[in-house]
Amino acid sequence: MSDTIQTKPTNRIIILAGGISSRMKKPAHLDNLPEALVSEANEKSKALISVGEERRPFLDYLLYNAQQAGFEQVLIVIGERDHSFKDYYGNGDRNNVFHGLEISYAVQTIPRGRKKPLGTADALQQALDQFPDWRKTKFVVCNSDNLYSTRALSLLRNFEGAGAWIDYDRDFLKFSDERISGFAVTQKDDQMNLVNIIEKPASTQIEAARDVKGTVGVSMNIWLLTGELIFPYLQKAELHPVRQEKELPTAILQMSLEHPGSMKAIPLKEHVPDLTSKDDILSVQKFLREQYGTIKWE
Repeated sequence: MSDTIQTKPTNRIIILAGGISSRMKKPAHLDNLPEALVSEANEKSKALISVGEERRPFLDYLLYNAQQAGFEQVLIVIGERDHSFKDYYGNGDRNNVFHGLEISYAVQTIPRGRKKPLGTADALQQALDQFPDWRKTKFVVCNSDNLYSTRALSLLRNFEGAGAWIDYDRDFLKFSDERISGFAVTQKDDQMNLVNIIEKPASTQIEAARDVKGTVGVSMNIWLLTGELIFPYLQKAELHPVRQEKELPTAILQMSLEHPGSMKAIPLKEHVPDLTSKDDILSVQKFLREQYGTIKWE
């Protein structure tokens, strides 16, 4: 890797949208969902469900926040049979102009013999294989089914080190205790460097994960990465023993252990809307209605 880490703000963000949304396809526990949204949830990528005002797709709000935070280049990782993103954001493979953003697409192909993509580490590797110039820069990478705030995106965009992540205060996430218990908590050293990522932690592990201020940090999968640094770890990422996928947090953790100080926590106390299942649709709609109203692009 180059000895010089880019210190100026990055203008690049990668949004992972190549999954098959299996949890969204499951039946809802709610019985008051509009039939049109049920149909969309069964047929579309989660990011394109029309939960916003005037049937605006969920991803528009993330792109709006990214634009407000100062990003300019967007790389969306899509599935090999999913043409819906191109239908909405532009049919070109590269540099489709959308409200001041340049949107390009990387395609996550599914290996022969599998029915599902190979995971988020594989998605990012395929993106960097298809856009090798991104390996020479820093970029933010995040999920397409979470709505990260302009503040969160701006904090990462302007971070001067090699890598960082938004470390969300567990007490500020407005989810049920049961749901939060399924999120990954992070362990940091006294300098807030990444030490461990613990999936579905037991209560004893949660207590052990408290940082120097007594806060339990939760990863919602939004990271600032240096391409040259993370790429080898994407290449050698191993399959999760249960899910049989190559997972980005695992690759990031391995990188941080072999390059101490390469991943710093950025603490943040705020909620992150999540569109994982049909049961999330109404609460996400309410959040968007109350917090955004009509989007006014600059």
